[in-house]
Amino acid sequence: MSPESDSASLSRVDHFDVVVVGAGAAGLLAAARSAERDRRTLLVEKNRKPGVKILMSGGTRCNLTHDCDAAGIIAAFGSAGSFLHSPLSALGPQQLVDLFHDEGLGTQAEPGGKIFPDSDRALDVLNALLRRLERCGAELALDESVTGVDRAGGSFRVVTVKRALTCEKLIITAGGKSYPGCGTTGDGYAWLAAMGHTIRRPRPALVPLMSDEAWLHELSGLTIPVARLRVVDPSVDVKPVGRRGRNRLPPGVWIERCGSLLFTHFGLSGPVAMDVSRAVTSAKSPRDVRLVVDFLPMLSTADVDERLRAGVARDGRKQLALLIGAELPRRLMEALVVRANLPADRRGAELSKAERLRFVDELKNCVTSLTGTRGFDKAEVTAGGVVLDEVDSRDMQSKLVSNLYLAGEILDLDGFIGGYNFQAAFSTGWLAGESV
Repeated sequence: MSPESDSASLSRVDHFDVVVVGAGAAGLLAAARSAERDRRTLLVEKNRKPGVKILMSGGTRCNLTHDCDAAGIIAAFGSAGSFLHSPLSALGPQQLVDLFHDEGLGTQAEPGGKIFPDSDRALDVLNALLRRLERCGAELALDESVTGVDRAGGSFRVVTVKRALTCEKLIITAGGKSYPGCGTTGDGYAWLAAMGHTIRRPRPALVPLMSDEAWLHELSGLTIPVARLRVVDPSVDVKPVGRRGRNRLPPGVWIERCGSLLFTHFGLSGPVAMDVSRAVTSAKSPRDVRLVVDFLPMLSTADVDERLRAGVARDGRKQLALLIGAELPRRLMEALVVRANLPADRRGAELSKAERLRFVDELKNCVTSLTGTRGFDKAEVTAGGVVLDEVDSRDMQSKLVSNLYLAGEILDLDGFIGGYNFQAAFSTGWLAGESV
């Protein structure tokens, strides 16, 4: 575009009641709900297609929410979850499912609680949202990057690569920094900081973990259906603790989760590794934390020791890696034997008590160092963003700038894997559109 044509295009000013910036999960519902309420609404998106992150989520299946009530969604966000009470009252998990059903999209709940479209196609989720958007009369502008946002008197001025926009009310749903290939490059942080908002350091969350420990790499491709991971301060005792209050972590334990664990050529992945990654990225350096893995979380340390002794009693000639039974893959058991400083071919009958306890400790408290995560390129969500204290959760309006509304991943709000983050985006976006 020549300077002359650029100047000509920016001399064009279009006015709307509401402008929504960012056509992701939050923006699509915010714009639809705003237009349903007879607000002349424009949804602006920098990409050539809307909902790019929706299309690639859940392995292109789109885990759109979780099969639970509002309290279950809130719990997945920890201490920040209370912010979601009002958004979830406006649009809870069942209401979201009903919304998609009304658009002709059936859903299915998997045994673990994840809810997907019947078709297993994220494209069908996006198309359902676009049908609603079109029916409501909202305008959608694609391939139109926003270059600046500011307050102009009693209204907002939004400058794009094609024109200037003015509006009485502005909803920013520009996302965070996860999957930057989707266009989520953190643009909105600068706009909001310029208007006085505090931005907590954005960092990757729901992201695979990296380690330079060779034994993990050698097990690449191996999956453990259920393991417990704890991210701990290396200065604390990592031994199991006794009974504790509900949802109360032992001192020095930053986070604890159970779920499927995948060994990779770079370290660890799978739902449980991704769930604890938010604690890893919150540290000044990944070397400041340790990862403690319990490979038999359904058994106590005493139970594991008893099973091992019973195996020795039954057949002491068996190699140690074969004595526990079929709970864990042989490759993992053999690796843990070596980590316990025992010969790979050590037989059960040859075990001393000290050696047996060392092996049990590797099964229940395997301590691993980390070098980091796969970063924003592989992160499903962003932790950090606009601090929640500066946003009124009752209507998603900024407490600092009147008629400015914020929703979705741009907020300092990240939850566990399982559809929780999409639900938060849909709910906060819906409430913003309901409030303008």
